Amino acid sequence: MSTPQIPDEFLAKAARRATARMARTDRPFLAERILGVTAHRVRDRRLKADLLSAAADAQLSRGLVPRHLVQAYGAELACADAHLKAGRKKEAAASFANALQLAFHRVPHIDRLHSPLSDDPGGFTARLRASATGRATAAPRGRRTPAAAAPTDRPLRLLVVTRGNANFLGLLTERYAQHPGVELRTLDLAADPVLAPLAKGLQRMIELPLGGQASYGAKVEAALRPHLDWADTVFVEWCSAAAAFMTLVDPGATRIVVRLHKYESFTYWPHIMDFSRVNDVVFIAEHMRELTTAAVPRLLDADAPRLHFLHNALDLRRFDRPKQGDVRFTVALVGIGQIAKDPRWALDVLRLLRSRDERYRLVMVGDGLKPGASAAATAYHAALEKDLAELEPIGAVHRLGPTDDVPGVLAGAGVILSSSVREGCHVGLMEGAAAGSVPVVRDWPFVAGRPHSARTLFPEDWLVTTPQQAAERILAVTASEEIRSAAGLAASRHALSTWDWETVRDDYDRLLLGADRNVSSLVEHALREADTS
Repeated sequence: MSTPQIPDEFLAKAARRATARMARTDRPFLAERILGVTAHRVRDRRLKADLLSAAADAQLSRGLVPRHLVQAYGAELACADAHLKAGRKKEAAASFANALQLAFHRVPHIDRLHSPLSDDPGGFTARLRASATGRATAAPRGRRTPAAAAPTDRPLRLLVVTRGNANFLGLLTERYAQHPGVELRTLDLAADPVLAPLAKGLQRMIELPLGGQASYGAKVEAALRPHLDWADTVFVEWCSAAAAFMTLVDPGATRIVVRLHKYESFTYWPHIMDFSRVNDVVFIAEHMRELTTAAVPRLLDADAPRLHFLHNALDLRRFDRPKQGDVRFTVALVGIGQIAKDPRWALDVLRLLRSRDERYRLVMVGDGLKPGASAAATAYHAALEKDLAELEPIGAVHRLGPTDDVPGVLAGAGVILSSSVREGCHVGLMEGAAAGSVPVVRDWPFVAGRPHSARTLFPEDWLVTTPQQAAERILAVTASEEIRSAAGLAASRHALSTWDWETVRDDYDRLLLGADRNVSSLVEHALREADTS
């Protein structure tokens, strides 16, 4: 005898009661279990997704990661796939966008000290990759012709594209603006009056490859085509909205290069991109390539873009200056504006140091946290402010805030600390090492224990796991100024020889100009052009 099916209306009522209870208690686990059971038994696809999404939103609004987050975004994906099967492209795109925004909400991945995506990249994105709508959105649409080889009879036309964030482009654009073998143009999608309104809108970017939004597609084609027709190579900074937007159209014979830093791996953008229209993807760290390809395994397919690891473009020599005054007991932390920097971990290290010698102090450089981003950010900010209220009045901590003279600040620091839970390369740490401050690097938990991590990016003796180990390393390397100075000099030599732009720039030349490119002939060509003009 079969068990009678409980009506959806009854199950929905129970699920809503569970959701309401989660909003009133700090121990929502039983309510979450009830929600999971009831939502699982609901037969109506749309009702199931609505119930799970509402419950997930309730938890996320409190700064908590829902236990059923994958189940919730999976239920919305099921709605998207049903719409797509029925030919409802607009509705499919809307549901798929909802699923992505839920799956990659900032609370689980940005505003906490661990992430379900970093814990299990392939598992977290499995339902997304299994979705018919997801596969159709990112399906390879290819190009009419392969990317052409770099020209040999004229300068390479290089277009550098970003969307509002050019923080790491200065050295690149400066080099190629002056390079005789390159004709450079830059394009900020956020500032261009024609492209700015087109280069946003997740839902329509999804609907276009599904076969909808024909008018939008025509506008994007018309706006991008002059830029693509001019360029031999397009370098897109950040594998996010700008990169996804650029792959909405066939680039023709133009080569497309995309650089991914760190943030993008915890967003939905790589999951909707058509990588068949990208020739090369550049990662600034091996561990970011490893994590990203685990979450987006089609990047490892036979027809995927070429994958590269190139260090960030950093001018580290400006940090190589003599230390100012007695720096032995000053520890610097550069960059505190994100929870991922985990400045509270640094304060734990400071407390341990001061229990041994009260001369140690921490200088915190950069903008502070923005507590309004989410409830999780608000909670961390409140706890941090409580810690600082204890330590600042006694002179243990100095919050410097943002400054235009980071080299000057680091000239007064004997130690540079990386307390982060995740980083791409941690520019502030590299700058501190170049400045001769002794590096102390937390083994970034998001990637710790993987084949590539902070331990494969930095020398092993820089790495620590716990605040206790960090304090012991600092005490050892600052036992005397002679010991500290020698360790700082070794760190500076390593930083300058490994990460400085003078070392790294040849790698970018090989990537963007071509390994066999005859630069001398291009110089001669440029001189002939100048003579004839």
